[in-house]
Amino acid sequence: MKISEMKIPEHITLCEFESREALTDSLCELIKTRIQNSLNQSGRASIAVSGGSTPIPLFRQLSQAPLDWSAVTITLADDRWVSPDHQDSNERLVKENLLQNQASASRLIGLWQENISAKEAEASCNQRLAELDDPLNTVILGMGNDGHTASLFPCAKADLRAALASNKDCAATHPASAPHARMTLTPKRLFNSDLRILHICGQDKLDVLKKALKENDLQTMPISIFLQRPLTIYWAP
Repeated sequence: MKISEMKIPEHITLCEFESREALTDSLCELIKTRIQNSLNQSGRASIAVSGGSTPIPLFRQLSQAPLDWSAVTITLADDRWVSPDHQDSNERLVKENLLQNQASASRLIGLWQENISAKEAEASCNQRLAELDDPLNTVILGMGNDGHTASLFPCAKADLRAALASNKDCAATHPASAPHARMTLTPKRLFNSDLRILHICGQDKLDVLKKALKENDLQTMPISIFLQRPLTIYWAP
């Protein structure tokens, strides 16, 4: 089944591309325009991005955009609780691929803190995130094959329930299916944004999306919470 043949709710905008290169070009232009419009209106912009291999080409292309990056603040939708020099760190991935070229002038608010556990760091992390614009200009989400997004994992049931109910900006999670504790922006913080984009590629992610739309269960497919409100989906094979 093609994504265009799926039954998509009216509040979801679907952008389908024939190639990942075409998707990257289009999404990069959208984000550039949104950042520039925010800079024109308020003199600043804040965005939240996700890790993984899918957004790397986007980050590299966006890093070359001729914007006033010194007025742009970037944060992470989530991160593993490892130092920024660790190979699994989303902060490291963003620094090496997005905070380069023109975008090296931007400000990054990371989530990890040394010498403290993720749970113990929730309060101080929330204080740091309070420096972000309210609302965020743009949020870019990914999605795992288990239906997780950010670090809202179905296998971390107690943490998932707490994050879903939280009125804070971030929450620690401890997914049984992953080797590290995590810090994630909460749905409350992610929904406090002007635009949310789900950036996915491949038939496997299409199958997960189809299942999430059908089941609509936050506990088994956490991505479902974002499918219940306005969302823009960018997909390529």
